[in-house]
Amino acid sequence: MAFMKQGSKSEPFRREGQTWVCTTGLSSDVTIEVGEISFLLHKFPLLSRSGLLKKLIAESSNEDESSCVLQLYDVPGGAKTFEDITRFCYGVKIEITSLNVVSLRCAAEYLQMTEDYGEANLVEQTETFLNEIFSNWPDSIKALETCEEVQPFAEDLHIVSRCIDSLAMKACSDPNLFNWPVAARNCKQNQEDDHALWNGISRDTRLSQSDDWWFYDVSLLSLPFYKRLIIAIEAKGMKSEAVAASLIYYLRRFLPLMNRQSSFTDTGHATIPNTSEADQRALLEEIVELIPNKRGVTSSKNLLRLLRTAMILSASPSCRENLERRVGAQLDQAALVDLLIPNMGYSMETLYDIDCIQRILDHFMSIYQPASVAASPCIIEQGALMAGADALTPMTMVANLLDGYLAEVASDTNMSLAKFLALAIAIPDYARPLDDGIYHAIDVYLKIHPWLTDSEREQLCRLMNCQKLSLEASTHAAQNERLPLRVIVQVLFFEQLRLRTSISGWFFVSDNLDNGHHHSGNVVLPNNDPCQRDTAEGNENLRERLLELEKECSSIRNELQKLTKTKKSWSILPKRFGFRKKSES
Repeated sequence: MAFMKQGSKSEPFRREGQTWVCTTGLSSDVTIEVGEISFLLHKFPLLSRSGLLKKLIAESSNEDESSCVLQLYDVPGGAKTFEDITRFCYGVKIEITSLNVVSLRCAAEYLQMTEDYGEANLVEQTETFLNEIFSNWPDSIKALETCEEVQPFAEDLHIVSRCIDSLAMKACSDPNLFNWPVAARNCKQNQEDDHALWNGISRDTRLSQSDDWWFYDVSLLSLPFYKRLIIAIEAKGMKSEAVAASLIYYLRRFLPLMNRQSSFTDTGHATIPNTSEADQRALLEEIVELIPNKRGVTSSKNLLRLLRTAMILSASPSCRENLERRVGAQLDQAALVDLLIPNMGYSMETLYDIDCIQRILDHFMSIYQPASVAASPCIIEQGALMAGADALTPMTMVANLLDGYLAEVASDTNMSLAKFLALAIAIPDYARPLDDGIYHAIDVYLKIHPWLTDSEREQLCRLMNCQKLSLEASTHAAQNERLPLRVIVQVLFFEQLRLRTSISGWFFVSDNLDNGHHHSGNVVLPNNDPCQRDTAEGNENLRERLLELEKECSSIRNELQKLTKTKKSWSILPKRFGFRKKSES
């Protein structure tokens, strides 16, 4: 959008080095210095349009009315804007655009170019043009960007606040309803991303195209203006998910670390080069404070990426604590790969940052485990908890996630037993429907740390409940030489108990089937009934299976007895050997 001041004169000026000369043929009677440029002009065209110049010329003119010199070092927009002001005063056409209207409006106000000094003066014309561009999205963005050059003057004239209010109102509305033009770059990006994934989630399930069309345009703004605009957009009712997504988009333009950890394949988020580490750290801390404090407004993947970036940039402790708390609130939505945060501390004891995950886990437990339950877990019936575990509650999901994390960090030789135990017991036992995951983590830890003492192995194995191992895990544990003998005996015992329960259940079912088919009320079924023949065959097969199970049970019992005798003989042998050696001596 552009506006041309009406006039018929051709360009009467030329530039000679650091001097701007009027070529009308009349000698100059006033010199105005703006920055390093000197303007050789005439008094009458200037004082007829500007109240300030009229006053300065009157104060500095000599009695002989010779030429005077004025210094305007603080005119808004500098020499470039004053060139257009001079053309306007001489009646030459000037082009007003969204890129120069703010500086012209501020300079016109500074020079007092009001209607008292000529009709259709520059203050009125620039103000009219500003009101027109406020109805246009791209021009409003450009105008707001230029406010930074003359910010004190633009703030006094409320141009910045009017721009922000206009943009906030448009961002909260559908651009298609009002036929607002959107930047071509953004439209192209939307077309490319139609079939892409946003944080691993289909775009139409997270944000519709009408919600994110403004992300790129506002990311062009400086941080102070962007921050004020985001606050205004949120105040006008924009969805928290869209606000958070815009903040992440903005960060990815300025923080290379955010893109380096991204799983996106698009190239639309070009990072601004040469951003110092201090500026990146300040930007990250500001943006984190702006993210709506609401569960689920942004993905756990993004939050963990922000946390990792904050650690690398050495962000403030409050910033990192804020992110840890947000991750903890939605830890059940996290993925294992995102939790593997490298250790960036000074000690570098472990490969991954275990303490950070411990704090995140503590935040999660403070939300999802009431204090009464934590103090007295026995008040909850285990059967009821096991029955509802299939619903994959947040606690159960985090338990599975933690077991996978423990299996990963268990392979680190520097992982201490104390930290491993502290992580494992953070989740209560009732949150795990099966203990296969924790058993796998224990097995990995025992394999990587063969130097553990017997007492430490016993302590480690107390983390799992042998009754909650699946058949596959029980079979593996019964043959696992790394486990203490007590644990193997427990596994075999509970397997035998499970077998007895199954056998009792099959006998109960068999009796019910016999009674149901042969005695339905007082009616006796004929012997040639097909159902009766099938039942008899089924009972016979069941008895054969029971005999096989009894043989297997007897075999397990014999093996257990042999194993126990072997263990006793191992403990007696050193004593006998020592006694014999002593007698011989």
